[in-house]
Amino acid sequence: MFLRSSKRKKNGKTHVYWNIVENKRLSGGRVVQRQVLYLGEINSSQLDAWRRSIGVIDEANGEQRTLALFPEDRNGTPADATAVQVRLSEMRLCRPRQWGACWLAGQVWRDLKLDEFWAKRLPRSRKGTRWDQVLQVLVSYRLIAPGSEWRLHRDWFGKSAMADLLGADFGLAESHKLYACHDRLLEYKQELFSHLTGRWRDMFNASFDVLLYDLTSTYFEIDAAAVPEGDKRRHGYSRDKRPDCPQVVIALVVTPDGLPLAYEVLAGNTSDCKTLRSFLDKIEAQYGKARRVWVMDRGIPTEEVLAEMRQNDPPVHYLVGTPKGRLTRLEKQLTGKPWQEARQGVQVKLLAGDGELYVFAQSDDRIAKERAMPAADEMVLETPPPARRHGRLAGRDADEAWRGARQGALRLAAGRDRDGQGRRQLYLQPEPQKAAEGPAARGPVSAQDQPRGRRPGSALAILHAAYCRRRSVQTSQGRSRAASHLP
Repeated sequence: MFLRSSKRKKNGKTHVYWNIVENKRLSGGRVVQRQVLYLGEINSSQLDAWRRSIGVIDEANGEQRTLALFPEDRNGTPADATAVQVRLSEMRLCRPRQWGACWLAGQVWRDLKLDEFWAKRLPRSRKGTRWDQVLQVLVSYRLIAPGSEWRLHRDWFGKSAMADLLGADFGLAESHKLYACHDRLLEYKQELFSHLTGRWRDMFNASFDVLLYDLTSTYFEIDAAAVPEGDKRRHGYSRDKRPDCPQVVIALVVTPDGLPLAYEVLAGNTSDCKTLRSFLDKIEAQYGKARRVWVMDRGIPTEEVLAEMRQNDPPVHYLVGTPKGRLTRLEKQLTGKPWQEARQGVQVKLLAGDGELYVFAQSDDRIAKERAMPAADEMVLETPPPARRHGRLAGRDADEAWRGARQGALRLAAGRDRDGQGRRQLYLQPEPQKAAEGPAARGPVSAQDQPRGRRPGSALAILHAAYCRRRSVQTSQGRSRAASHLP
């Protein structure tokens, strides 16, 4: 870093302004200057103070020059005994560590009083291991730079200031301690949630009358045959599209602010509709009875559980999606109801019946989003002219060609490759081959008319893609046929 001056004339007088700048070398070898601090004008009253700090005044001739911030060619004893002359060429940066984020994580840890909570439950071991500090390192790591325990041990801990802040050494990041610490926490799960709930209530005035309940899953790429009997890793409905791997189901209850109240790890073959009743009992036993509203997906609760929630004392309210079959039955009644403004851009219709209140919602933003989706456009699959002739399919498996064609058509979501009618086009280049014996060249034919197992010589079909659910092709005569052989 160094000082750079700029001169400006005002009312016939020249003013000198100073900035602290540093050089930044770019990849091409070019050097640019970045302003670090704007100092403004240096007047005579500040001359002595600046002289003790940095060498910006050449005392030999009294001229102001842009010198190095800590020049190593300046000899002599500083006027102030507190001033220190530094030789930058001999300075080295040794073991830099991240400090600010680690300090802030520790401050949050103390504000939540987790240091007091875990000090009573994770005492020092006979070998002197501070398990509460090991846990604090794990939590800070997940907050600042989430990753694996092995990465924490191998890389992150040495680049952080956790050892300095905790007054410890690398012993907190030994790999076997990081893994063993998790096993010591499970027995205090309920106490931890009760403690955090109390702290959130005191610190943020958080309320727990609205609860969001959902499930997810995580899979394991292991040999399923080696999983012991009774293990929670089981095959089941895979949300990750990996039915070949065993998995576990994770159920979670959070507030609208994202504060977790409870979680449970379930067997991988657990059905969603069998999990709600146990969580209702768990929340009621841990936090007491209260008028709560549960928000969840349509497939989680059963009609039997919903009836129990309505009959509970006090009643447990819920907000859940309505089955599509019931919507059809309520369609006529909802049509006659007026729209009510819930908030700007959101209108609702209310219908009471069967001991429940049905809320039919409409969002202007959601409507605009769905209308802008390109999936409802028509996509054209055709061979480039003049190769439009109907011949026998020859070559390798046509299913593979059609699978690639369909995936390519769905990738045309950016709005390009449209024909004159505004429809998207995907060209399939056929391999050069001799036209088969048979009818002369004729107009476009549908994909359904092509035999399976071979590559088409030419084909024209319009694929109506409505969110990839409507699988049909339009023939040249305008009839819609099921494209059962399309992947």
